[in-house]
Amino acid sequence: VQLVESGGGSGQTGGSLTLSCAASGYTYSSYCMAWFHQSPGKEREGIAAIGKDGVISYADSVKGRFTISKDSAKNTLFLQMNSLKPEDTAVYYCASDRLNWGVCLQATASRPQLFGYWGQGTQVTVS
Repeated sequence: VQLVESGGGSGQTGGSLTLSCAASGYTYSSYCMAWFHQSPGKEREGIAAIGKDGVISYADSVKGRFTISKDSAKNTLFLQMNSLKPEDTAVYYCASDRLNWGVCLQATASRPQLFGYWGQGTQVTVS
């Protein structure tokens, strides 16, 4: 199983960026997938999750600004980031595992160790 993020970079306050996470090596559609971010000196925080049936959940910090989606045909997860803020500056990771929705939510909110598969991370800097 391999997850590869792309699309990070620099953005301006109020601007937009789109992150992608290309997945390979497993049946993508049956997995819970999530985005996390980690700022210097802080713990990794789950910000959005999407279940195998397309159900979605967001952290309050990004709700209304970020959109998680997936293209099952291309085995790719996306994070559309709008209305960027300087506090969105972080390394962004995608994560995945075969979790039911309840466990997926728990893993995203507070137990990232339940995800067995992680990307390498992509830096987002907002100024």
